[in-house]
Amino acid sequence: MYNWRKMTSSERERALKIRKERHHPWHSPPHRDLGGEHTYIISAACFEHASIIGATPERMSECEAGLLEVCQKTALETHACCILPNHYHLLARTERIKELRTGLWRFHRRSSYAWNTEDGRRGRKVWHNCFERPMKSESHFWASLNYIHHNPVHHGYVEHWRDWPYSSAREFLDQVGHDEAARIWRRYPILDYGKKWDP
Repeated sequence: MYNWRKMTSSERERALKIRKERHHPWHSPPHRDLGGEHTYIISAACFEHASIIGATPERMSECEAGLLEVCQKTALETHACCILPNHYHLLARTERIKELRTGLWRFHRRSSYAWNTEDGRRGRKVWHNCFERPMKSESHFWASLNYIHHNPVHHGYVEHWRDWPYSSAREFLDQVGHDEAARIWRRYPILDYGKKWDP
């Protein structure tokens, strides 16, 4: 739905009709509340991809700390995270996805209020809808982890994973080593992963 504003009225009607027939929320991605323990890639972007998170380095750090705090409370493990100026990605294992999503919603609400107050922009919409996708296989997991750690390079913020301070990439590289990280990158390439939904 990121291209909603570029759609013709007939394209919009068709998209809404399909979502309604499938019993999905009209203007947001469907949430799958799977039972049991699963690993999810979780992503959210600022409204219209505005660089609201990236207004200051302090805000970037604050966002990272807030998201990891939510994960600490509701996830069994956070495998990867990356905060960028206008969006974030998490890779987390949980058996309480509804609670994790609620925690993220509360963080979005708190941060919207705080950042709009700081910026003198009360009423501004800060966040677009958050969505999660469960991992389907080991390959999906490793490609997702590579995708998250590569995101700052993909968007041109840095040349190397280790150079981006708001990411788990540095810790991952320290844990597995450069050679193993390179092997994982080659074995589980990201190809066009996230092409249609990454800001």
